[in-house]
Amino acid sequence: MEPKPTERLPAPGLHAAAGTLGLGLIACFWLSTLGAELFGTTTQIAAVKTAIPYGLVLLVPALIAAGAGGARLAQHRRGPLVARKTRRMRIVAMNGLLILVPSALFLARKAEAQDFDAAFIVVQLAELVAGAANLMLLGANLRDGLAMRGLRPALR
Repeated sequence: MEPKPTERLPAPGLHAAAGTLGLGLIACFWLSTLGAELFGTTTQIAAVKTAIPYGLVLLVPALIAAGAGGARLAQHRRGPLVARKTRRMRIVAMNGLLILVPSALFLARKAEAQDFDAAFIVVQLAELVAGAANLMLLGANLRDGLAMRGLRPALR
């Protein structure tokens, strides 16, 4: 008996690893930002904000790999969990492309110049809200992915 297409390729493992890496990096960026903003000095805030664009070098390919792996796996599956995961990933991608990446680059430039003005604060708040949304959406996708593999019960 020939294995299923998804069994011949490392897509399930790659998808899980890339998704976990992406979720972990976003959590790291978000928690570092929040911690620096609440308890840090302007020097610490600047260090966090200028480091995040370097982390995008890992984050963007991880999310692309997770999305591509998920799309490949979804070719052979149907159902409400697949539909929800797909819908969430569209929101995550749009959040990242339209809000998070531009915000990270803007904030890094402002922080490097030690320019913590009203624009910095507004963009920082938008980034924190969008980042929290992506964390929740990716966490829900992780939960549903585990349910699809039978590793936890599905939520309705």
